[in-house]
Amino acid sequence: MHANSGIILRIFLAAAAFLAALAAVLVFSGIVPPYYERTFSDEDYGAPVLDFQRIAFDDLDGWLQDDPSPALDAFVRSCVIFEANAPDAPANPHENLGPLYAGVSLGGRVADWLRPCAEARALFVSAYGDNAARRAALRAFFEFHFQPVAVFTRRDPLPDGPARRAPPRIDPLGVFTGYFEPVYDASPVSTDRFSAPLYPRPDDLIEVDLGLFREDLKGERIAGRVEAGRLAPYDNHADINAGALDDSLEPIAWLDPNDLFFLQIQGSGRLVFENGAVLRVGYAGQNGHDYTAIGRILVDQEAIPLNQISMQSIRRWLEEAAQEEAAALREANASYVFFRRLDDAPTGLGPLGAQGAPLTPGRSLAVDRRFHALGAPVWVDIAPVDAAGAAPIRRLMVAQDTGGAIRGPVRGDVFWGAGDEAAVLAGTMNARGRMVVLLPRRLAERLAAAPRPAAAIVQ
Repeated sequence: MHANSGIILRIFLAAAAFLAALAAVLVFSGIVPPYYERTFSDEDYGAPVLDFQRIAFDDLDGWLQDDPSPALDAFVRSCVIFEANAPDAPANPHENLGPLYAGVSLGGRVADWLRPCAEARALFVSAYGDNAARRAALRAFFEFHFQPVAVFTRRDPLPDGPARRAPPRIDPLGVFTGYFEPVYDASPVSTDRFSAPLYPRPDDLIEVDLGLFREDLKGERIAGRVEAGRLAPYDNHADINAGALDDSLEPIAWLDPNDLFFLQIQGSGRLVFENGAVLRVGYAGQNGHDYTAIGRILVDQEAIPLNQISMQSIRRWLEEAAQEEAAALREANASYVFFRRLDDAPTGLGPLGAQGAPLTPGRSLAVDRRFHALGAPVWVDIAPVDAAGAAPIRRLMVAQDTGGAIRGPVRGDVFWGAGDEAAVLAGTMNARGRMVVLLPRRLAERLAAAPRPAAAIVQ
């Protein structure tokens, strides 16, 4: 009896050991997942790229509540730019969706946009019974001519890394910030208060579109000057402040150093002189050095808590700091922006965006041109900036501008207009949100037929 029990026990233990070994093999081979979920770091995944999914207008929270009229106005102004180009030209010559979508285009050709543009213009001469009827007609226009395409940020695991058997990381949310057209006092000559020169674009500044040389570099640009037959880096922010361009450039105007710094971040503004004259200026070029957010530096130095960082808090720090400390922080951003006079800027509208169309407050969006065509309608669903009961921003906008800090598939910068109220909206905005681009139907049909990667979200 005892002998039989011993034999049974040994058989049981052997079977248990075999099953444990088999389970370990299955788990570590990836055939059977472990009972716990292993976590991986960002270093285990590749660079962020774009992914997308065709959806329906019914999937857009707030679509029926938004008034599309301002967005239609902005779209028609972008249509003027589309219509000035050849129909077979790419709508987004800077597009570079990366190797995941080689041969696929979210911008298409100019011809894809011409029919929606013609129909949009015709809506202006139509008669409507009331405002509700007009809104319904405009909404029907977008629903008929466009297909919503939700955009995501995708990161695939590195093929030789610890996450190689893990699925891609898909994030539908991105960062949305705001910008505005500031109004600053200025002087035609240098004074103690107005000591920072507002420079025009230098004649020797060369900008290079790298996509003209290599297909995989479309959308990437560098800038510099030619020295001994080679392109060399241009002067950085500190060099220019030290007088590197004083002998070759006549300033457009002179500003307070902090005003100039924030004007360069916004890219356009209005200068008010002592005699009451107002001069609008806009972006004319950049020195080619990477943009560095000085707010991040202040957070890293624990000078300002992360939850309190804003344009206003950064400005206060600069104004309260010693002149040398303030200058050092400004110059930690090596990027330097040059300007041009906008003597013919349209009255009642914002400055010209990168597409060449005037910006519409609350409806113009700066995007990354590597992924999005300027002129495309974009639905945004942005979480409240604070927790004080503010409503989310759900509205139709138009991609009409770019920016040095606007990088990524789901990244937007909302233009809020000019003046103090716009400054508050723009300076405090740093929220997460979703982005859905509206593509012309004929372009969306080609997109649906295009090959997709094996592990894509949408089959």
